[in-house]
Amino acid sequence: MNDRQFSYPYITSEKNILNGAPIIQGTRIPVRSIAGYYQTGMNADKILAGMPNLTPSQLFSALAYYFDHQDEIDRDLKDASGYVRTNSTSDRPDF
Repeated sequence: MNDRQFSYPYITSEKNILNGAPIIQGTRIPVRSIAGYYQTGMNADKILAGMPNLTPSQLFSALAYYFDHQDEIDRDLKDASGYVRTNSTSDRPDF
């Protein structure tokens, strides 16, 4: 990625919430959770169905943040779960 700074209207980070991991503003949902669902092959409709409190704008802001910070979020996923999920469907949550 280049050195330009981008704004993600629904993404924030606070040291006292999840040790400063990027989260969806107004929630405790980390971007890494959205990224993890996406990596398992879930599309936006399935993620939204499983998280009905999220708006499409919040979800797509989280995905945009993930794509722009993919290495960082993948490391965070690996640290949080011990591995980075691949496009396998065997560990998909049932929503």
